Amino acid sequence: MNNNINHAARNDAKRTFYVRKLALVAAVSAAAVAGQAHAGGFQLNEQSVSGQGYGHAGRSSNVEDATIVYGNPAGMSFLDRAQVTAGGTYLKVNNDISNARASQTSPAFLQATGGITDTLPVAGSNDGDMVGNKAIPFAFYVHPVNDRLAFGFGVYAPFGSKTDYESGFQGRNQGNYTEVKVMTAQPTVSYRFNDQWSVGAGVTYNRVDGELRRQVPVVTPLGRSEVDSRVEGDDEAWGYNLGVIYQPVPETTLGLTYRSKVDYSLDGDFTASSPALDQLGIGTVTDDATLDLTTPETVNFSVTQQMTEKLKLMFGASWARWSQFDKILVEGGARGEITNEVQNYSNSWAFAVGGEYQLTPQWALRAGLSLDQTPSNDEHRSVRIPSDDRRIFSLGAGWTPIDDLTVDVAYSYLTERSTSIDQEKEDGFTVAGQKTPPVTSRYSADYKNEAHGFGAQLTYRF
Repeated sequence: MNNNINHAARNDAKRTFYVRKLALVAAVSAAAVAGQAHAGGFQLNEQSVSGQGYGHAGRSSNVEDATIVYGNPAGMSFLDRAQVTAGGTYLKVNNDISNARASQTSPAFLQATGGITDTLPVAGSNDGDMVGNKAIPFAFYVHPVNDRLAFGFGVYAPFGSKTDYESGFQGRNQGNYTEVKVMTAQPTVSYRFNDQWSVGAGVTYNRVDGELRRQVPVVTPLGRSEVDSRVEGDDEAWGYNLGVIYQPVPETTLGLTYRSKVDYSLDGDFTASSPALDQLGIGTVTDDATLDLTTPETVNFSVTQQMTEKLKLMFGASWARWSQFDKILVEGGARGEITNEVQNYSNSWAFAVGGEYQLTPQWALRAGLSLDQTPSNDEHRSVRIPSDDRRIFSLGAGWTPIDDLTVDVAYSYLTERSTSIDQEKEDGFTVAGQKTPPVTSRYSADYKNEAHGFGAQLTYRF
């Protein structure tokens, strides 16, 4: 194979052609990876440990503590004292990969092998457990001004994703590292009109950071190789949320919360490096890329029903408008449109039921079940976010040793439906009127994911 391709290396014009090709391939791959990773970044539910205990079933209607700033800003005016709640959830995620296959196809391979084959296998490992363990913190404060007006503030993570495959991952041509973090700060106000109605509103300041990597298959004058393409980007944007609570009778509380979409325009830098590039005298390739990203608007409705003096039950439903994310459009510094890829995400629903039992004046016991629908589809599911529909079982408890202090703990077990990845991507295109040897990489595998969540929070009332 190398003998056939090395003939091109002796032609200066063709060498220049390869140099330009490698630079553009790196730009496209890195920027496209950014789109896939951010688009697939999943919504996080870890903003309340007291709510985690009952599966977040009463997120918009059950006023437990200052975490209601996130759950429903209208609920702040139902709190009679200033209070601060802070805590976090530690996630232990397990991922199993089986039945993996990977290959690369190119006309250059057919020529190099004397017409025997145009497809060559890709070797590598499939260790799984690429998400690892992580802690997701939060903090909220509520200050009632009087029995009708209250102010609040919160800091939390609404979206996030990380997948870190081993260096020899067999699906590295599709993606081997993704880290996306969104942090939000939210000042909020709530006003209670009477015993039945309360409203709330808040603005959100959001910051997104990301780092993404992919090994891009290329054909150089030195033979078959891969280019390590990396991109980093960030942006800041504003959003808002609205909430309303209605109590037709003291035992029944209905809540509705709306969170706006947030539009980002990520500015990033990418680098592409490879021993093959160094040997060709090209070195590290750098450029910039811009990606427009929108995190979806969401609506949550829940009802809390006080069944007896000690028992209350909750039901909740959430809707996320992922359908507005139908494509990835990435633009480069001086090249205009770099890639335009169809995603076709669907709107998704999540449902939860839960309950709380006041065992003693000091102890409350909780339990819940959640069903969470994935917005992705079988055709476009990526190694970066290889998730599917989820079921989450939760248990929790609250301990109030004194009136001013409550400690909440919770445990959740998340299991996903087994899912499959079957990705195919072509790298290579026309440059300066000449068509590069395209390389089509393919990776398919079966994934099974599960997670354990351990949460703890402290609420202090002033």
